[in-house]
Amino acid sequence: MFGSRDSIEQVEEGNELAPKFDDNGLIPVVTTDMTSGELLMMGYMNAEALTKTVETGEAHYWSRSRECLWHKGATSGLVQKVVEMRIDDDQDTVWLRVDVAGGASCHVGYRSCFYRSVPIGKPSSEGPLTLTYHESEKVFDPEEVYGDAPNPTKL
Repeated sequence: MFGSRDSIEQVEEGNELAPKFDDNGLIPVVTTDMTSGELLMMGYMNAEALTKTVETGEAHYWSRSRECLWHKGATSGLVQKVVEMRIDDDQDTVWLRVDVAGGASCHVGYRSCFYRSVPIGKPSSEGPLTLTYHESEKVFDPEEVYGDAPNPTKL
């Protein structure tokens, strides 16, 4: 499914998908809502996840914390249907535009994984920064959806 990376010209100007995976075999993926353009999440794919995403039209990722292939929405029902997939100029980043069943992409229950902002222009001497929430209500209750499933995030 993937072409070889023979030259800069071939990668940047050619018409073959020749993704550049990092030393861990991963490529970063940004995922946005197909209608609003809102950034929903950032994740990673390995070759298998990228292949399955292309073949099925549904987003698959590689979970670095669980170290396994992850079909987004398989447990929660919040499947991401890929409307468009793009790759950047040097083929080391993927952009997915998706339609999300259920309207949420964050395992914490919010619509977007980017539900807080960081204050800019604060001196570091003032201690830990206080984040500002931009989503006031969760779209779903993670306890209800995931039950006893292990938390996908390691501290």
